[in-house]
Amino acid sequence: MHYTGTIWRPPYEADSLLLEVTAGCTHHRCKFCTLYSDLPFPFRLSPMEDVESDLREARSAFQRWGGRSVDRVFLTGANPFVLSYEKLKAIAERIGEHLPRVKTIGAFARITDIAPKTDQELAALGAMGYDGLTIGVETGDDEALGFMNKGYASADIIRQCQRLDAAGIHYNFFYLVSISGAGRGELGARLTAEVCNQLHPTLIGANMLTIYPDSELFAEIQRGNWQEESELEKYREMRTLIENLQIPVIFAAMGASNAYQFHGKLPRDRKKLLAFLDKIIGNTSEAELQRYRKSVHHL
Repeated sequence: MHYTGTIWRPPYEADSLLLEVTAGCTHHRCKFCTLYSDLPFPFRLSPMEDVESDLREARSAFQRWGGRSVDRVFLTGANPFVLSYEKLKAIAERIGEHLPRVKTIGAFARITDIAPKTDQELAALGAMGYDGLTIGVETGDDEALGFMNKGYASADIIRQCQRLDAAGIHYNFFYLVSISGAGRGELGARLTAEVCNQLHPTLIGANMLTIYPDSELFAEIQRGNWQEESELEKYREMRTLIENLQIPVIFAAMGASNAYQFHGKLPRDRKKLLAFLDKIIGNTSEAELQRYRKSVHHL
């Protein structure tokens, strides 16, 4: 299989076949992000010959394993959904030829990847099996989105995800705890809930901001332009988000950035999740949480 650099996937894609169709990120300007710094280029599209080769290799492996197969493929790279409709169609066709049992195709996507596609193209991609996209919206706080160079505003999140809803393409959100900065976390959580409550994400995955020295955000902190929340503030922020979400959605904090991992379904598990967070806030010291944050050498 052709894999370039560190391969990132959401925790819930553990059983999916990982197929590299892109490497790196087309945006590559988010101040906090260092995920693709190990690559010698910002973004690269995989040659279709490599994609075909990997699909043949996967098919052969499944045949050797007694005909076992997978029903989902996850396209790797920071935002493979940026590819044109025609390229995504060609990839779906190749997957169908080599792995006919595959029912759905997932990928990371940016909000800006959705906008250029027509409503008809989105509906057609949904019919081809593209579903369960993972979108790092990070926040609904426009001030934070602008400062971090995300390249879109909260109104864009609402508009483009409503188009996914209309096309029948399900999606998951990543929320970045502490992106609004010290003193603004709970405001950012409320603004994010306002955005999410107008949409239909299947899951909201919370990840805690971990700042590395090679990020632009670290340089902004050194210049005195931004201040990180305390670790306990981050848990209060997450509590505020859960408290204000009014849609049926899975809420999960399962990645390595979270010292305490948990998940539940809203609104059913709201009281249980809030009680769990209250226990952390009331019984865990800032020093203990800081030790964990410093131990996260790489996400």
